[in-house]
Amino acid sequence: MIRALWGSTHPGPTLVVSALALAIGIAVGLEPWRLVLLTLAVFSGQLSIGLSNDVIDAPRDRAVGRADKPIARGDVSERVAWGAAIGTVVVALVLSAPLGFGMLAAHAVFLASAWSYNVALKATPFSILPFIVSFGIFPSLATLASPDPHVAAPWAWIAGAALGAAVHLTNVLPDLDEDLRTGVRGLPHRVGARSSAVIAAAGIVVGAVAVLIGSTRGDVATASLLSWIFFGAVVVVAVATAVLALVRPPTRALFRLVMLAALLLAAQLVATGGAIAA
Repeated sequence: MIRALWGSTHPGPTLVVSALALAIGIAVGLEPWRLVLLTLAVFSGQLSIGLSNDVIDAPRDRAVGRADKPIARGDVSERVAWGAAIGTVVVALVLSAPLGFGMLAAHAVFLASAWSYNVALKATPFSILPFIVSFGIFPSLATLASPDPHVAAPWAWIAGAALGAAVHLTNVLPDLDEDLRTGVRGLPHRVGARSSAVIAAAGIVVGAVAVLIGSTRGDVATASLLSWIFFGAVVVVAVATAVLALVRPPTRALFRLVMLAALLLAAQLVATGGAIAA
């Protein structure tokens, strides 16, 4: 049952987001105990998001024969999955509390926004909003967990929101047809796979520009070599993605390219170090 529950948490995104929280925490110089609590709180929150998504989607997943979904297969009951989802969100908030009221409040908003997607907004034109809100807040989880709590720099909010938008627009690409068969019509379903990929790529470039300009306070000549390398990589991959989306039918390769660009943007954000807290 534990294995089935873990398989229902969307392990890949859960681990990536948790690792990103750890990396940003290191970048802003959190003390070890704060870093551990931040990472565990984010990890627990991501578990709850993934579990709630799969238990809510279980009837739809059964309808389209999703054999890769443990809850839909019956490997774990919906009652147990709901208990785990609620339990992990409580743990996430309990772990956030020692890091300060600001961190607790920000994480609560982050989680409420993510859950709103699973519960209500997934099948609406506003499906992108929870990703913009949650990922926009995300860099501030680390800065609010510091002894001198404050929200992240505005450009970090822009980069986070761009990253979240790209994740949403591309994450559903492999499942568009199955989603449509079960009545899920979020924003990517309405604009189509090709347009979703192009918009995601453009958003990632906007995020990369925001990081480059914001982290140097407009003096891009002072940006480190590493920052320039990540910026260039983001732009190259994003442009290649947009061109591929325009000239060829959408495939899983397109999904992987956009996700690569998104990961490079996340790395660029981390590479700015303490500038996030400026």
